[in-house]
Amino acid sequence: MASRRLRAFKRWMKSQGIQCSDTLDFMDCPQQGISVRALSDLHEGDVVAKIPKTACLTIKTSGAREMIESAGLDGHLGLSVALMYEKSLAQDSPWAGYLQLLPPQECLPLVWTLGEVDSLLSGTELHKAIKEDKTLMYEDWKENILPLVYLAPQSLNPSSFSVKEYFAARSLIASRSFQIDEYHGFGMVPLADLFNHKTGAEDVHFTSVSPNQEYEDDVDSENGDNNELSKISSHDKRDSTCENSYIHSDSESDYSSVTGEDPMMLQMIMVREVKSGDEVFNTYGSLGNAALLHRYGFTEANNPFDIVNIDLELVLKWGCSLFSSRYCRARLSLWRRINISGSVSENSEYFEVSSDGEPELELLTLLYIMLLPDDTCHKLDISICTADKVSANIGMILAEKHDITWSTSSEISKDLLLTEKVCRALLALADIRESCYGSKSIDEDVEALERCCMTERKLYHSLMLRISERRILEKFRTYATAGAQSQTFQDANGTSTRKRLKKH
Repeated sequence: MASRRLRAFKRWMKSQGIQCSDTLDFMDCPQQGISVRALSDLHEGDVVAKIPKTACLTIKTSGAREMIESAGLDGHLGLSVALMYEKSLAQDSPWAGYLQLLPPQECLPLVWTLGEVDSLLSGTELHKAIKEDKTLMYEDWKENILPLVYLAPQSLNPSSFSVKEYFAARSLIASRSFQIDEYHGFGMVPLADLFNHKTGAEDVHFTSVSPNQEYEDDVDSENGDNNELSKISSHDKRDSTCENSYIHSDSESDYSSVTGEDPMMLQMIMVREVKSGDEVFNTYGSLGNAALLHRYGFTEANNPFDIVNIDLELVLKWGCSLFSSRYCRARLSLWRRINISGSVSENSEYFEVSSDGEPELELLTLLYIMLLPDDTCHKLDISICTADKVSANIGMILAEKHDITWSTSSEISKDLLLTEKVCRALLALADIRESCYGSKSIDEDVEALERCCMTERKLYHSLMLRISERRILEKFRTYATAGAQSQTFQDANGTSTRKRLKKH
């Protein structure tokens, strides 16, 4: 039997014209929350729901629209005000039946205390990012939301727009909002946000029908970021030229009459078979555990999209432990002159280590240059000005060292960069990165996870993240050790590597 809040939600859906197939059933578990299951076999192409865009909570549909647009707010800020405003109306909000189904906030690290962030996420990919997020969002609230409350033409309850409520709204938006269309931008889509995520297991696809965009059967796409109605966590521009109420254009009417599709409807379409009794999953994209915890508040075991980053700062720390600061800066400058750089996020530059423990080519190249003898480095420096291709400089040196054939169409092989010194550097970097997690060993983390209950969500998912990252570092060490052993074997036998460089 459906819970009281689910029954209220179903009545609200009916009043809003949301059409939901009888083949879908909603389960409300106190521990796991709401999930969607199939009451009968579902088949690829089945349309299991239609949601009017007017039923979605967006800046355009909210009762606070005029106030939001007059203040020049859009994106996350604007939608946050819309959500806080509708929540402040309680039962008087047109979305009351939907809002009562939502938690006060999602358990994202964004709403954890600073003490919890420091104690639970220390060393992980999220630690620094979450603290920066909290600082920036507080500034957003102080500069934009706080003045709005006191300058608004209508009377607003300040407690409904407090910094706590703003962070709560942002957590709901981060984990539940969808891109709708150009006019509405993104917003809260009732029913669509009830489907749980499973990596690589998209059962249902969300799409917005519009006269300027055809629906493409994206069955093979597992990345929700590529879908028209994908889960999002970034700002999207809204159409500021539209009038105060949405009016069907002639092109939309023509499109509807030709295709039979309603451009004002969102559709939920099955993209693969689901057996009766099984849960129906959406996928939010090919995301590692750091991204999942950041945006949605959960992690997955054995996530194939997990990564660990090695910050450039850590690489320079390692370099300065062996060489002078001036030496390291010079070698870094040389590396950059070959038009190579790491990944960049905000003010941080870093190198990714994949889930199988393999580092990026850019990191290996930097370490290789850092460890080159001075005469070889000088030769590389001179060759940069005359090289025809970015990789030609390093490639020519590798060709000479390993007695291999080189052409400008060749790519650098990682194996050739894995000298014994580079492998030792990788092991040192693994130790430095591992030290970021503090004094507790990975075995202690695993034991803590085994004792942990799923209801302790913050502890459980932070431990999952720590362990998944540290497992990657273990594989990273194995990768480096194997490379060192291979190099030692070759040196002991006096054999040449004579490995061909990869061709395009």
